[in-house]
Amino acid sequence: MELDYIENVNGLDENIVRLYNFNKAEAILFRNLLKDTIIDKRQKLDLSEVDFITPRNCNLIFGLFTSDEGILTKDNEIFFCILTLEGFINMVKLITPFCNKESKGYQYLYDIDNPTELLFSPSASLIEE
Repeated sequence: MELDYIENVNGLDENIVRLYNFNKAEAILFRNLLKDTIIDKRQKLDLSEVDFITPRNCNLIFGLFTSDEGILTKDNEIFFCILTLEGFINMVKLITPFCNKESKGYQYLYDIDNPTELLFSPSASLIEE
């Protein structure tokens, strides 16, 4: 699984933080990591510390908050995905189909009016730099 950031992906000042290039087994690992760390233990999750994720040009840290804010950054290198517990529970539900079978599809992991989306895509073919 790889992690990267694509700025102004569509010419409309919309950005993407992307988790991509993974198989069903890695999707299961990621889903379980979200569930165990954030939902069950209520702890932050720093993807730079996860051995099966290779950061390309950024890092992503997940954390609980009182409202769903989505992805925030000050420097376009370290990103924070700030969601409520319900937001993370929904994220786990959105990831689950990728854990049930190999897929070529993709999924945005939240629906918030925010200039940076979080994309979960097993292949890198949806958006190439």
